[in-house]
Amino acid sequence: MTPFGDLLRALRDERSVNQKEMAAALGVSPAYLSALERGRRGVPSFAFRQKVIAWANVIWDEAEAVERVAELSSPRVVVDTSEASARATLMANLLAERVVKLDDAVIERLIEELEKTSR
Repeated sequence: MTPFGDLLRALRDERSVNQKEMAAALGVSPAYLSALERGRRGVPSFAFRQKVIAWANVIWDEAEAVERVAELSSPRVVVDTSEASARATLMANLLAERVVKLDDAVIERLIEELEKTSR
């Protein structure tokens, strides 16, 4: 699952449409839309993201949030720690190894900490 997949599903649910209907409106196959929702596809193209924004009638501020969510939705992440400390490399490897086993509370704490450092 990816954040963009969650967003697509939420937009569909809010509008009470199924995948087939949304896919037709966006000009893609239901299989592609399903794969995006389940995190089985990579980051969608800019053109597709713009179609979603237009279809959902998302306002300007929220459109930026949609773009950011899409950018952070690669289901396969590569972390280059060649310039990082040994501890940072250890952390990246441990996270890669164990991320699927972390509970939501731990994930939320890590996200909050990481978001603090990007400000």
